Amino acid sequence: MYRFWLVLTLGLSFSFASPALVCAMDWPAQALAVSSNFGWNDQGKPTLGTSFESQGAVHAADRGELIFSRYGTDTASRLPSPLGAWIALDHGEGLISIYSRLEDTQPQDLPPVLEKGTVVGMAGRSGWSVKRGFHFSLFDRKERCWVNPSMIITPLADVRPPTIQGVLLRDAEGRIIEPTQLRGIGQGRYTVCVSTADTRIDPNDPPLAPHRILCTVNGREIGALVFETYSARDGILMVYRNGLVPVKQVYAPMPGFEVGDVWLTSGQANLEIIAQDITGNAQSAVYRLSVE
Repeated sequence: MYRFWLVLTLGLSFSFASPALVCAMDWPAQALAVSSNFGWNDQGKPTLGTSFESQGAVHAADRGELIFSRYGTDTASRLPSPLGAWIALDHGEGLISIYSRLEDTQPQDLPPVLEKGTVVGMAGRSGWSVKRGFHFSLFDRKERCWVNPSMIITPLADVRPPTIQGVLLRDAEGRIIEPTQLRGIGQGRYTVCVSTADTRIDPNDPPLAPHRILCTVNGREIGALVFETYSARDGILMVYRNGLVPVKQVYAPMPGFEVGDVWLTSGQANLEIIAQDITGNAQSAVYRLSVE
């Protein structure tokens, strides 16, 4: 799916004149139930925005210039789109907000400039929707990157720390090792894969991506995966993990994340994983390895 987003990135990369300055944004709807969030591992590909289950109106997060709209009644293109019905607003300073998977019917004739809180559409089931709701994302044209909305908008309430569901090590030959089931492990280079998920309020909430995953060995950081932005570089989507790396180097088979590589030498090694959400709740797990 992220290849489609890269095409969209190129389509929105033209310069639009807008005098509006970016102000404090609001979430596009009230009483939001998050179904997937920025950074979530969607079967080996990253989610580049936040999806919500909703029944009502979707509002402009801030004042912005209408630069694109597509509804089911449009005849300009008959091609199916994973976004379904969607619009894009330019808020100035290079920041664009995108509201997609809306109801196919346009609610009204939208003005050239929408004030904050203007209804842009109704939550729907267009595009690749599973349940009624909408998808919200932010793109920075200056930096050519997708931005985690929770970095700009006050994060939604989150009272539960992420859970660390499992840790696997992959050796140079591609063999998978579960550290909890071995008394000893051979020396060499290993890729650390972490399965982790966050829930905001209730343990039965849909699983979400944490904000960051840290990995240390004997107190030394060997991996820091941060879900704040995804950058497009020469048609390749990049994520920050101790520097920008292609997402294919990070997104392991669902629901895992590859957080770093480590060289293990003879002796004892303490492998620690820390998963943290956007509000600061954190969970850690320590694995004591005997390296032979």
